[in-house]
Amino acid sequence: MDVRQLRHFVAVAETLHFNRAAERLNMTQPPLSQSIMALERELGAPLFIRTKRSVALTPFGGLWLVHVREALGILAFLPETAQRLRRGETGRLDLSFVSIADYSVLPPLARAYAARYPAVDLALREMTSEVQIAGLLEGAGHAGIIIPPPVGTLHPTLSYRRLLSEPLIAAIPESWPEQGRLTLEAGRLSPATIVDAPLIMFPRSSAPAFHDLIIDYLSMHRGSLRIAQEAIQMQTIISLVSAGMGMALVPASLRKLARSDVRYVDLAGEVPCLEIGLVWRTDDATPALQRFLEVVAESEL
Repeated sequence: MDVRQLRHFVAVAETLHFNRAAERLNMTQPPLSQSIMALERELGAPLFIRTKRSVALTPFGGLWLVHVREALGILAFLPETAQRLRRGETGRLDLSFVSIADYSVLPPLARAYAARYPAVDLALREMTSEVQIAGLLEGAGHAGIIIPPPVGTLHPTLSYRRLLSEPLIAAIPESWPEQGRLTLEAGRLSPATIVDAPLIMFPRSSAPAFHDLIIDYLSMHRGSLRIAQEAIQMQTIISLVSAGMGMALVPASLRKLARSDVRYVDLAGEVPCLEIGLVWRTDDATPALQRFLEVVAESEL
């Protein structure tokens, strides 16, 4: 069957008269009758009860009419749907992100994009930077919010845009200052105190840039690395701090992750900053991605 036959069926079903249906369709009655009979043969059941004086839908024909009208209604919108897909106003955008983005750039970007393009299915997935980059190189997903690798090491087929650079702060167990395990200076934590404390941090395999930033900071202050625990989820790291198992150096936006028995403290002296940004395949012309890049460019993070 084809769309033409479906339209023939609906016209006869609505007029219950082959001549009037043929006039509506700008055709003659014999080809219309042949079209309906061919459709009935294909379906294996009659659609109409015909007499010399009347035409009526069969019970099967009446039930099928509902589905045919629905299908034709969808077909009618296909050209407009195609245009909306081409303009990036509908479709799907697969966006991955590192966990720390959930407390800084992700919420405002997701809100702005969803408000402008509500018909696009925004699929969000949390994963580490290295996994995101590997996935993009294999053709998976559209874009990712990552902690970037060292300058000049990103694969040449990928594009990158910086979104935010924020200072690190310390997440410490609330009880440590009272217990004398950490000394605050004017409400800030000195580097000398940090280098003697057990740390909870990302394993280097999961966040090499973040890991190395902390190592370089400790080395600058002649400290050695004392890893108490490692975790790949920021929520887990803060939970371990709450349990008193160590302290963590985290982006300042993590203050939004309130947790009992955890205090966020600024660092004294020269403070390291962590950058996060957006990465995508340079040759990816997906309209939904292009519209997202426009939202990113217009954002004020």
